[in-house]
Amino acid sequence: MTHAVARGANISFIDSHPRAGDARKQVIAGLLQPQKSIEPKWFYDETGSQLFDRITRLPEYYPTRTECHILETYREEIGRHCGRECVFIEPGSGSCAKARLLFDTLRPAVYVPVDISADFLLEAAEQVALEYTWLPVLAVCADFSHDWSYVEQLPAGRRLVFYPGSTIGNLDPDGAVVFLRQVANVLGEDGGALIGVDLHKPTARLEAAYNDSAGVTAAFNSNVLNRLNDMFGAVFDPSLFEHRAFYDESRQRIEMHLVSRCAQRLSFDGQPIEFLEGETIHTESSYKYTVDGFADLAASAGLALKQTWIDDERLFSVHYLQAHSANH
Repeated sequence: MTHAVARGANISFIDSHPRAGDARKQVIAGLLQPQKSIEPKWFYDETGSQLFDRITRLPEYYPTRTECHILETYREEIGRHCGRECVFIEPGSGSCAKARLLFDTLRPAVYVPVDISADFLLEAAEQVALEYTWLPVLAVCADFSHDWSYVEQLPAGRRLVFYPGSTIGNLDPDGAVVFLRQVANVLGEDGGALIGVDLHKPTARLEAAYNDSAGVTAAFNSNVLNRLNDMFGAVFDPSLFEHRAFYDESRQRIEMHLVSRCAQRLSFDGQPIEFLEGETIHTESSYKYTVDGFADLAASAGLALKQTWIDDERLFSVHYLQAHSANH
């Protein structure tokens, strides 16, 4: 059930969170596959969101600081492409830190942060509303990987979908095309998308970013089990799993796994789940692209690449796209 709630002078809230029963079925289905898996969206409860925020500031983790540098360096040029007074939609908004880099340049008509973690979303959105008193904020709690129905409740105006952090890389290429087609539908003929994409690079640089020396990424990965325990009454013992991340060069993707330290059997909603020693739960993939490869992917979803910005080390890229039917 979706409903809107006013929260202050320049902030309101739409609750379109998925029903727990549907989510439970999705999680159990993933754990019963030959290669057990959990969708990465379940990382982001309040603790997971805070841990990821710490990851973004680690010395090994280049994507966030590099993308922020690109946004800061080229913000005026980005502004000329994106335009002012747009309906600024950010799926997976997290702390809203990167959007802040663009607010003064774009002067959006409304900012729409969308996240599955309601507590973290509201905390971040309310902070934005306090800092930018001129900016209407419409926070949406939703699983944007499946549900874009909230778009119907947004005010009229040219739409900009902001999707930084190479979150697009968490989807396999087919899933990324499905997501980008939905973005194209949301944009219509006059909207645009600004998407951050991590670039293919040497394995050692990539693996260091996902195996930080402080162990924050390992804690972030492990916390997904706490989330399942809290949300669904599962009985995972995180201490019986260890973090593993590696780069699969043939698929050009980082894989993150939780590895069972021993043979174990547990019950999840009455469903027995068994692990062999060394068996893994695949918790995240993070695909890396070349600029041409991402342009081809976007084109197959009906989006045309209009402009690309890249840092001097060619670590990361930010792309501006429009629907193929756009007349500019």
